[in-house]
Amino acid sequence: MNALRRGVHVIVATPGRVIDHLERGTLDLGTIKHVVLDEADEMLQMGFVDAIDHILSLVPPERQVALFSATLPTQIRRIAQKHLRDPREATVRAKTATSANIRQRYWLVSGIHKLDALTRLLEVEPFDAMLVFARTRQSTVDLVEKLKARGFSAAALNGDILQAQRERTIAALKAGKVDIVVATDVAARGIDVERITHVVNFDVPYDSESYVHRIGRTGRAGRSGEAILFISSRERNMLRIIERATRQPIEPMTLPTIQDVNARRAEKFKKELSEILSTQDLAAYRGVIEEFVHESGADIVDVAAALASMGRAGRSLFVAKRTTEMSGEVEGARDVNREVTRDAARDFPPEGRESIERKTSRPRRPEGPQAFFRLEVGRRHGVQPGNIVGALAHEGDLHGSEINGIDIRDDHTLVRLPAEIPEHVLKHLAEVQVRGRRLAIRRVELQRGGGKGRRRD
Repeated sequence: MNALRRGVHVIVATPGRVIDHLERGTLDLGTIKHVVLDEADEMLQMGFVDAIDHILSLVPPERQVALFSATLPTQIRRIAQKHLRDPREATVRAKTATSANIRQRYWLVSGIHKLDALTRLLEVEPFDAMLVFARTRQSTVDLVEKLKARGFSAAALNGDILQAQRERTIAALKAGKVDIVVATDVAARGIDVERITHVVNFDVPYDSESYVHRIGRTGRAGRSGEAILFISSRERNMLRIIERATRQPIEPMTLPTIQDVNARRAEKFKKELSEILSTQDLAAYRGVIEEFVHESGADIVDVAAALASMGRAGRSLFVAKRTTEMSGEVEGARDVNREVTRDAARDFPPEGRESIERKTSRPRRPEGPQAFFRLEVGRRHGVQPGNIVGALAHEGDLHGSEINGIDIRDDHTLVRLPAEIPEHVLKHLAEVQVRGRRLAIRRVELQRGGGKGRRRD
């Protein structure tokens, strides 16, 4: 505001900020001679068309306007016809739309199955750093939380993130402190990080130009890159449009099997063991282990396996065989994510604990006694049933049939789980974060009291 009072030659602003200053009376457009609309199609997608129209109506009629846009949809052409006088249109076309050293593949998957597909991809595909594109700001945040719950290092980039935080995230990506960045199209503009070996289109882009911009974040300076597109059967037409625009075929991917995932996990586990053996002083532990083996007569390999299980807080090293194999198009298949969500994302009814037993429509009941647990995240923190399900299923190694219901309150959540959850699993779950808050899980007793339908813990 001080700079505007003193007078400036050039103002670079978002449409919303210009409107804000106009309403405050801190910006006068009466002397504007040149107007540049940059990334016009992106501003259209962000809902700024009315704001642009209003701003251009306030600048002097004698001015020069330059409009830059990757695409020219109808609304952008309408603005050009209204506010530009006898405009000249210049089109810049590249000889080839995408770099030849970027291998492009697609994976036929849709809806809730995409998270499971991305997880398998991350488990099996060798990559250095990955840029994942989602369509909305909220999608970037949700996807990052789910990836973190599954043990991956990820960060979000979207329009709500301040510039300082954006710079820290990109610096962390360059330094190898973060391996996966989930971003929107606008937030990813200008990213040039050599580590990015893979670009994943988690959500299909709106148009082929956006696809070209996205995958251009990899395969730079002669390096090879991988571009993977998640697409559903309803979006096959967009696949053909993208192939015509890039003038390159997009080949189907072979789905990693559970055996592939488990083999990769075993390889990673052995690599971690090798690093510990070569870099850490294990003398103190050796003495204790030798003494334990001598006293107990236990097999040394069994002892090592028990220590590995302790290190993983009881979580299984391998994907359980109960996970349904995905083959062909994942759409319609019963994968683990779908199964868990269906079994667990029902709220407790208001009548109380007894009605839970009556109202469940699922014929299969969880085996063994169950108990109620309190989680210190609730509605005010923006938590959704899927956040709770993902954390419990993947961090607590719980099956969908073991998560019987979720009751999200204002500042906490109640959930029914197996009563005999090991203490080391509860201790691990207590430190898991959902929506930036620790679960701090603990057992509670639900009792009826104070009137019909009321409960207290």
